[in-house]
Amino acid sequence: MIRVGGIRVPLDTDLSDLVSLCEKKLKLSRDRMISVKLAKKSVDARKKSDVHFLISLDIEAKGEEKLLRTLKNAAKHEPVYYDVPTVRNVDYRPVIVGFGPAGMFAALVLAMAGAKPIVLERGGDVDSRVKAVEEFQSGGRLDTECNVQFGEGGAGTFSDGKLTTGIKDRRIGWVFERLVEFGAPEEILYLAKPHIGTDKLRGAVKALRERVIALGGEVRFNSRFCGFEAENGRLAAVSYSCGGEIQRIETKSLILATGHSARDVFELLYNEKITLSQKNFSVGVRAEHLRTDIDRAMYGGFAGHPALKAADYKLAVHLPNGRTLYTFCMCPGGYVVAASSEEGRLAVNGMSCFARDADNSNSALLVNVGPEDYGSDHPLAGMWFQRDLEEKAFRAGGSDYRAPAAVLGDFMEGRVSTDYGRVKPSYRPAVRFAAPEEYLPDFVCESLKLGIKEMGKKIKGFDDRDTLLTGIESRSSSPVRINRGEDLQSVSLRGLFPCGEGAGYAGGIVSAAVDGMKCAEEVCREMEGAERS
Repeated sequence: MIRVGGIRVPLDTDLSDLVSLCEKKLKLSRDRMISVKLAKKSVDARKKSDVHFLISLDIEAKGEEKLLRTLKNAAKHEPVYYDVPTVRNVDYRPVIVGFGPAGMFAALVLAMAGAKPIVLERGGDVDSRVKAVEEFQSGGRLDTECNVQFGEGGAGTFSDGKLTTGIKDRRIGWVFERLVEFGAPEEILYLAKPHIGTDKLRGAVKALRERVIALGGEVRFNSRFCGFEAENGRLAAVSYSCGGEIQRIETKSLILATGHSARDVFELLYNEKITLSQKNFSVGVRAEHLRTDIDRAMYGGFAGHPALKAADYKLAVHLPNGRTLYTFCMCPGGYVVAASSEEGRLAVNGMSCFARDADNSNSALLVNVGPEDYGSDHPLAGMWFQRDLEEKAFRAGGSDYRAPAAVLGDFMEGRVSTDYGRVKPSYRPAVRFAAPEEYLPDFVCESLKLGIKEMGKKIKGFDDRDTLLTGIESRSSSPVRINRGEDLQSVSLRGLFPCGEGAGYAGGIVSAAVDGMKCAEEVCREMEGAERS
């Protein structure tokens, strides 16, 4: 098979007949082609007067060696396969704590391997979780155990479902294939910037859970991890709370995939003398623009073309004060969502559905923070720093989970906003005007003011005075790392596998899923008593 890249096609090209496309674009005769598959599709909008698609095709054909010499941008392509390990010696059942991307794919691999894993998830299933989140966003009670952060699917269930990643790993294709199998749109297999959307992701999450159960695994919801036992430096049992009672499971393997917001778990591990370390993370706000403005800025006169989805962007600027301001988790045609998980503390995130057709587009605007900012060398100092900012944001919003918001023009000129411009807030239950200085450190506010101006030079209108800034975005990544060795086990306790974003080893849905798979493979190796290669 060969892969031919860099094929330029107009936006209105019919990609359902790839054989005809190859005849026209590559001058390949129909009788020479055995199969043609769309491998990649991206938007090239570098010239606003000439927006088009760039595609790559996987072609199986007669005389491929000759084609490699004659076709431009052609290379030999070998599909990458992933072999699920097999466990024959099941003398105990491995436990997974957390059913976000890392925990889900760890559970899937272990279940397919025959290990019959037990998953403990502190929150509820997707359906009950949606109800809890809707109640909170409608002005009701915050459920601290079942919310945007906790529950089936993890924080990604209430996000854009972006599947972009900076890692390269043979497992990635398998993750995408499984997601499609469980109901995700097939286009994620070839789009350069794939996303599922929170509405479609929920169905895929449920289908994955059902597969785990069908293969002999268990998923126990409303089951909060609360401790473990060890014997001779090795994990011996796990305990959890469910329905007001403490339950115990004897096991030798625990994959800890609790996400970046399970702060009680960090405290538990510290008290049990599990080695933790400080980690860099970022804080800032969510910036909302009108979707149509961003579309015009990115696509020019092609904005609104039926073949183009809502435009996205990715920006980073290095500032004179030594900080970096960058965009994160950009949600075209989406919403700013209430992401709090603790009483008296406020956090926001971004979310969009598959259609990405809401009025606003939003993105986190984040400034890097690190141990030098925490004021302590304690392993949990970054978490305390994060909590303190969220408490300030809660008070700035009126101490009732309204989010503090500011119109950019007022923020730049040092005023508290009194009215919106063209951009209306999408955050629910509501926002309250407050200056970002009320809850963000001075260096973050300075970086926002400097950086947004620079970003406005890269995307026309990004620094429009009507841009709405809503805070606080504080959960972009974990402020704590649970130290592990090359075998992916805690350096303090054999059998404990810190995993995913919360443990400090991933940065999104895909990288977390891959890390979950890696941890599952190590558990299988342990169960089989095999040596690491």
